[in-house]
Amino acid sequence: MRRLILAMGALLFVFIVTAQDLKYYLPDSVTYNPAIPKPKDIIYHEVGEWHVTHDRLVNYMKALAAAAPDRIKLETMGFTYENRPQILLIITSAKNHQHLEEIRQQHVMLSDPGKSASLNIDNMPIVVWIGHSIHGNEQSGSNAALVSAYYLAAAQGKQIDELLDNTVILFDPSFNPDGMQRFSTWVNQHRSKNLVSDPNDREFNEVWPGGRFNHYWFDLNRDWLPAVHVESQNRLKWFHLWKPNILTDHHEQGSNATFFFQPGVASRVNPLTPEKNQELTAKLAKFHAAFLDRIGSLYFTKENYDDFYYGKGSTYPDINGAVGILFEQASSRGHLQQTANGLLSFPFTIKNQFTTTLSTLEGAKALRKEFLQWQRDFYKSALAEAAASPVKAYKFGDTSDRARTNLFVNMLRRHQIDVYQLKKDSGAGGVVAENKNTTFVVPANQPQYRLIKTIFEKTLNYKDSLFYDITAWTMPLAFGLDFEESGVDVSKDTRQYSKLDSDPVIKGEVTGGKSEYAYLIEWSDFFAPAALYELQSAGIITKVATNKFFTTDRQKQFNYGTIMIPVVMQTLSSDPLYNIIKRVTEKYGLNVQAVTSGNVRSGSDLGSSKFIPVTKPSIAMIVGPGVNATDAGEVWYLLDQRMNIPATHLEPAVFNRVDLNKYNTLIMVGGSYTDLNKDKLKTWVQNGGTLLLTEEAVTWAAQNGITDIKFKKVKPAEDSTKRIAYTEREQIDGAQQVYGAIFGADIDLTHPLAYGYNQQTVSLFKANKVFMEKSNNPYATPFYYGNKPLQSGWVSRENGDAVKNSAAVIVNTVGNGRVISIADNPNFRAFWLGGTKLFMNAIFFGRIIDAAAGRTGE
Repeated sequence: MRRLILAMGALLFVFIVTAQDLKYYLPDSVTYNPAIPKPKDIIYHEVGEWHVTHDRLVNYMKALAAAAPDRIKLETMGFTYENRPQILLIITSAKNHQHLEEIRQQHVMLSDPGKSASLNIDNMPIVVWIGHSIHGNEQSGSNAALVSAYYLAAAQGKQIDELLDNTVILFDPSFNPDGMQRFSTWVNQHRSKNLVSDPNDREFNEVWPGGRFNHYWFDLNRDWLPAVHVESQNRLKWFHLWKPNILTDHHEQGSNATFFFQPGVASRVNPLTPEKNQELTAKLAKFHAAFLDRIGSLYFTKENYDDFYYGKGSTYPDINGAVGILFEQASSRGHLQQTANGLLSFPFTIKNQFTTTLSTLEGAKALRKEFLQWQRDFYKSALAEAAASPVKAYKFGDTSDRARTNLFVNMLRRHQIDVYQLKKDSGAGGVVAENKNTTFVVPANQPQYRLIKTIFEKTLNYKDSLFYDITAWTMPLAFGLDFEESGVDVSKDTRQYSKLDSDPVIKGEVTGGKSEYAYLIEWSDFFAPAALYELQSAGIITKVATNKFFTTDRQKQFNYGTIMIPVVMQTLSSDPLYNIIKRVTEKYGLNVQAVTSGNVRSGSDLGSSKFIPVTKPSIAMIVGPGVNATDAGEVWYLLDQRMNIPATHLEPAVFNRVDLNKYNTLIMVGGSYTDLNKDKLKTWVQNGGTLLLTEEAVTWAAQNGITDIKFKKVKPAEDSTKRIAYTEREQIDGAQQVYGAIFGADIDLTHPLAYGYNQQTVSLFKANKVFMEKSNNPYATPFYYGNKPLQSGWVSRENGDAVKNSAAVIVNTVGNGRVISIADNPNFRAFWLGGTKLFMNAIFFGRIIDAAAGRTGE
C-alpha cells in the first residue's frame, strides 16, 4: 500500500510539473512587470506543455523586444538554409542601451593589446552570450529561453537592475532553427493527451535523420572552427563583433544521466588553453552548484566531457579570450519519459537549464572584473608567446587551385586572423611556390596567435588517450594545401606583402577568346567538377585527357584529367558554345584555354583515343536508418552547395523496389545497410554502374560478396592472461577507439582517381577501423598508406600498425561496373577539401578506369 501511495505521489508530482505555469520555473522572491507578455500569451501554451516551434519562439522574442525596448534590442544575424531567421537579443539596462555602441567598441578593444592597457574596466559591463540547443533534438535549452527571456524582460527590483547595469547579454534562443523545427514537429505530433512515458513510444524515437542536425544533416556543434555552414558564419560575425567574456552552450545528454556542467576532464583540456581559463571555469561552477543545490537537482562535473577540440561551442571561446561553459541536461526527448532515475518531465529539464542561466549571470556579475581582466591578459600573453616562438609566420597556397586556397583564406578571416598576400611573383619558394595569386602568409605576431597555432600545428603528443571528439584538425592538411613555417615576420615587409582587407576574388576567363577548334579546362581547380556538370547539362560533349600533353599554340603543359571540349563535335555553333563556356568560366572562377590546333609538342594530340568521353553522372545516394547521417550530409552538401550537382536520396525500401537504370552512380557512406537488397545492388554494378563506398560501407560490401576486399586484423592491446583492474577497463578499451587522426596517403598521379592532384601525398581523415589490405592487382590500389603515414593526431600503437601499409582506396571490377572503396571519409565535416578531388573523380571518372586495373585473382 505504501509503495502504491508513493507511486501515485510521483505521478501527481509529474502531473503538476507538466501543468504548471511560469511559477514553477521563476524565483518567487522577484516581482514582474505585468505589462510584459508571458510566453503563453504569444505561443498559446505553457512553457513545457508542448515543445515550442521555432516560429513561435521567434514571435515571442519579437513581442518581448516590442514590450521592453528599454531592455531589449532584437537583431537578425542571418538566415538558415531553410530561411529561418537567426535572431539575437541584446539585453541590458536602459542606461547601457543609450551607449551600446560605445560599450561594444570599448569592450572589443580589450582584445587589442595595443589599446587595451589604457581601458578602465572598473565600470565596464561584462558581455555574456547565452546560447541554446545547437542540437535540434535537445530542446530543453531553447524552451528554457522562453523563461529566461521573460525573466530578463519582466523582473523588477534591485537585483535585476544591478545585473543589467553590469552585463550585456547576447541572448541566442536557438543555435539551430531548422533542426529545432524538425524535432518539435515530431514530438508534438506524437504527444498524447495522457502523456506516455514508455521509452519505446514513437515520440522518443525519431525517424532518420532526426532533429539533431541542420538542413544538411550536419552537427553544428562541430562547426565553430571550420565555419562551413551559414548558421555558423552568421553567428561568428556577431561573436567577433562583441567578443563575449562567457558563452554558455545548453545541451542534453542521455536520459538516464543527471546534469553536467564544466569543468570537464582535466587531462583532456587542450594545452593551448591557459590555466586561468580553467580557474575561471571552476569559479563559475560554484555558482552553478549553489543554484542547482537550491532546487534539489543532482549534477556532476569533471567527467565524460572535455575541452579539447576548438570547433565546439563550449571550447571555441576558450581560444578567444573567453570562457565557454557546457551544460548537459538529461534529456526527456519528449514530454515525459521513464528513466533509471524515475519519471523525467520536460518542464524539469527546462527548469535546470533556466537555473543555470541565472547562475551564469550571477557568477558573471560577481566575477565581472576578473573576466574582463582575463580577456585583456589573454591577448597580451598571446603576443608574448608569439614573440617567444621561433615560428614567426605560416606560408601556404596552391598554385594549381586558387579556389581552394581562397576558401582557406576566407575561413581564416572569419576568425579575425590577419592574412597577407604576396604582391608579385618572386620565382622563389620552398615547400610553397611564391605566386602573387596563390601565396598567402599568416604572421604569428597578432592577437589571434593561439587560434592560428591550433589551425596550423601538427599534434602528435597527448596527455590522455581518451577523447570526446577528434584528436587533430590541422587545417592546411584538411584543405590539401602546401604550407610551411617561417622564421620571418612578413607583416613588416610591406614591399613584398600586403594585408588583405577583403576576401580574395577569382575572376574567371577564357584565355584566347572564342575558338573554332577546342577549349581546355584544367581539372586541378576545385570547382572544375561543377563547371563540367553544368556544361554537360547544357548538352556539351566533353572528353578527359588520360595523358599529359604540351600544346603548341598555348605553349603550356596540361596534366592528366584535363577536360577537352571539341568545337566541331557539338550540336551548337561556335558562338553560343563560347557564350556558355564563358559564362560557366566566370561563374566558377576558372581559367579556360582556347586552342586553335590539335597538334601538340609532346604527349597525346587532341584527337587521340587518350581523350575519353566523359559521361554525365546520374547520382543516387542510399540514406535512411543505419546510415551515418553526418557522412551522408557531407556528400549532400558537397554536391548540392559546392558543385551544384543534384543527387537522388534513396532509402533502402525505395531502392529495393525502383528501377535503378536511371542512375549510373550510387554512393554509400559509412553505416549499416541491413535492409538493402544486396543482390539487386550487385546486378546493377555488373550491368555497368559505378558504386562509390566510404568507411563502413566498404566493410559491408565485402561481407556481402560485392567486392573481394580483405582487411587487416588489429593485434590485441593486452595479453589475455594478464590480470587488469576493473576500473582500468574504460581507459584501456577507450584507447583502442579511433577518434579521428590525419594520415598521409601516397597516390599514383596517373590514375583517374588522382586526376587534379599535383602532390604525391594526400591527407585523409580516419575515424574508423576499416583497414584494407592492398589489392594483389598492382593497379587497383591507387591511394595507399606507407610505413609512416600518421601526420597529426592520436592513435593507439595497435591501430597505428594496422594503418601502416594498408590501402586507402581500392578499385574492383565487377562485371561491366566498378566499385571504388575509400576506407576513410574524404569529405569529413565538409571542410576536408583535400579529399574532394578524389570523391569527384570517382563520380566522373570511375567508369573510365580500365577493367583490367580492377580485376583481382585469388
